[in-house]
Amino acid sequence: MKLKYMYQLLISHIGVLVIAFLILSFSFAKYVENYVYQNKVEELIAYGQNILHDYSRDNWGGNRILDQYRQVLRTRNIMFSVFNQQGEIFYPEAGFFPRFTMSEKEWESLEDGKIVVVKQDLKRFDQAVSFVSLPFIVNGELMGGVLLVSPISGSRETISDINQFLFYTILISLTVSFLLSGLLSKLHVRRIQRIREATSMVSSGNYDVQVNASKIDEIGELASDFNEMVKKLKASQEEISRLEKRRRQFIADVSHELKTPLTTISGVIEGLKSDMIPEEEKERGIQLVSQEAKRLIRLVNENLDYEKIRSNQVKLNIEPIQLIDVFEIVKEQLLSQAEEKNNIMIIEADENEIIYADYDRLIQILINIVKNSIQFTQNGKIFLRGKPGYKETIIEIEDTGIGMDEKEIENIWQRFYKADLSRTNNKYGEFGLGLSIVKQLVLLHQGEIDVTSKKGKGTKFEIKLPVKS
Repeated sequence: MKLKYMYQLLISHIGVLVIAFLILSFSFAKYVENYVYQNKVEELIAYGQNILHDYSRDNWGGNRILDQYRQVLRTRNIMFSVFNQQGEIFYPEAGFFPRFTMSEKEWESLEDGKIVVVKQDLKRFDQAVSFVSLPFIVNGELMGGVLLVSPISGSRETISDINQFLFYTILISLTVSFLLSGLLSKLHVRRIQRIREATSMVSSGNYDVQVNASKIDEIGELASDFNEMVKKLKASQEEISRLEKRRRQFIADVSHELKTPLTTISGVIEGLKSDMIPEEEKERGIQLVSQEAKRLIRLVNENLDYEKIRSNQVKLNIEPIQLIDVFEIVKEQLLSQAEEKNNIMIIEADENEIIYADYDRLIQILINIVKNSIQFTQNGKIFLRGKPGYKETIIEIEDTGIGMDEKEIENIWQRFYKADLSRTNNKYGEFGLGLSIVKQLVLLHQGEIDVTSKKGKGTKFEIKLPVKS
């Protein structure tokens, strides 16, 4: 059987309150009852002690004092009698006090000089009473005593009134508690229901849902965690969507980039086979085939290289390298491309500056970055700088090219990203993998890479590689 959470809360709250009220009510009722009867007993003992004291001064001789006490105690609805050492009542006269028999145990207590106290007696008198019996001891021997009796009807009425008041108090408290517990339970269930509805919306693909969150209780913290989860799911979904879009673009780029050189190679080979290419053009055709084949190899290697780096299959051979030598090699390889765009490459580094890196991968990093600088710089300068830092070597590659805006800077490290989607002006490598590879390689060196740029004023890449201790 399914029991709603609200009713579970309600039952648990009311159950705890009912048990608590019952325990408190029972304890309080017993306390009040004992208190009332104890007061009555103490009152009877006090009167009994006074009677014995005053009567003994007359050597148990006259009834004048006893008559006075009788008149006073009658107004308080208290009766008393005086008995001798045989237990026979000699005051008041027969018929003025109910017949009463004391038990053997009670009589033994009197002989021992103890006061006999009975808070409630329902059988030995013609009504329910409280009574006390005080012994009169002379030289260790029981000479008699006094018995005081008071009906407990007044005490029971007082206790009954208190219990009735307590019952009404409990009834009102339970009613208020029931209403308040119902309200709070409904509030908690409603908050949980909102999270449940939001979860259902998320499961259907809606990641824009948010629930009210607070830090006052665990449900509020759950709502806060839920909102954080939805936020991360939304970011993940957006990232998946972006990657999927880039993947499609990547496939389109691959298809185009591979199709173009393959078409060229196929055309030249067919021309050579059918002697459609003049003899003086054959050498040029063979050169074109060679260039396009190298281009295909470069395109395939770049993609394979990224996958190897991403899956941690690349092993680095870290060694000390003269930084200026690396700069010279990069400059030599790319100088012709720079001159085609009227760019000047400037090296600024101390001859003794050492960097700890894998030689081949460091060359790969620098060539990728410098190629981008050359591509987007016209009639400008490209600086290759090297300088020592704090337990690190710093490389700066700065150009005076067209620069990037903030949005482009945020995305340049992402796989398949291209700031310019035209294939004739491909900004970050053949497939948009160039800078993604660069960052992975820098991280493999336990280093850092950062870029700053302003639209129309150029771009600066800064690489920090740790010094081997």
